[in-house]
Amino acid sequence: MKGSPLHESEMPVLSGASGGNIAASLAPLLGMEQIQLENRRFPDGEAYVRVPTDAIEAVRSEPSVLVSNTYPDSGIMQTLLLLGAISDVRRGDLANLKQEGPQSLEDVGPGIVLAIPYYGYARQDKRFSPGESVSARQIADMISAYCDGIAILDLHAPDVLNDAKIPIEYVSSMPEIASELSERISPDFILSPDKGAISRASAVAEIIGCEFSYLEKTRIDAHTIEHTPKDLDVSGKVVAIVDDMISTGGTICRASDALRRQGAKEVHAACTHGLFTGGALSRLAKHVDSVHTTDSLPNPRADVSASPALSRGISKLLTKLA
Repeated sequence: MKGSPLHESEMPVLSGASGGNIAASLAPLLGMEQIQLENRRFPDGEAYVRVPTDAIEAVRSEPSVLVSNTYPDSGIMQTLLLLGAISDVRRGDLANLKQEGPQSLEDVGPGIVLAIPYYGYARQDKRFSPGESVSARQIADMISAYCDGIAILDLHAPDVLNDAKIPIEYVSSMPEIASELSERISPDFILSPDKGAISRASAVAEIIGCEFSYLEKTRIDAHTIEHTPKDLDVSGKVVAIVDDMISTGGTICRASDALRRQGAKEVHAACTHGLFTGGALSRLAKHVDSVHTTDSLPNPRADVSASPALSRGISKLLTKLA
């Protein structure tokens, strides 16, 4: 779809280096069409982005949805550059040294929605010590200057963006994860690995129609945390641990060990964002029977599409912009 012209009245779903696969599955859900924006790297590693000439009319004639992650650090920079380029096109600032095409056009007004499958820097949502950056809020402040609404998938702590300057829709893939777990493993029990994930895990349990509980964290010493089931009987049962993200996998492994000590027959793990850092998948393979994630980040365990959840938030934002 790179640079392909759109039929009149079709809204574009745009993507750069990240988010291309999600944009491709998101576009038909929204009745839109995908455009791949140009992106490459200069020899020194800096990013280059561009709205293709044959996509300029589409970007200006209809509201545009950009799918892009703010992870890793290079993803933040590319997202900002892409938003800047799209914003210039919509404002009609097309002046260029080659003097190609019209140099200026009328400003077509607001109409840029950013869809973020994985919002990087979300874990620093509070200032734990003086002088720290609250990175979750700082990222939002930067990108808000270039768009008119943001849809974010399973943000760890949405409250940190309560004072955002533009509308934000928080969406969740828990309904799709619940469907995947029902079809694949038919769990008897859904478990949150800690109190922070209770809302997501309990939503999955309610959709599936099975029991739910969470683990209590007890710090034994400076280096040891013990996870204890709260009023939980999982003997002979299939349990799925549900969280918003899995990074190193340590929390999931400890939770799985606690469940097996309680007699669980099978233990599975599911999350929205599969980062899987530091050999996490190898570690998890020794503790759980299977791992399920969305494709918010490319990973070998992605078996749930993030697009349906994002489409729900984008539709609400487009209605507000209409």
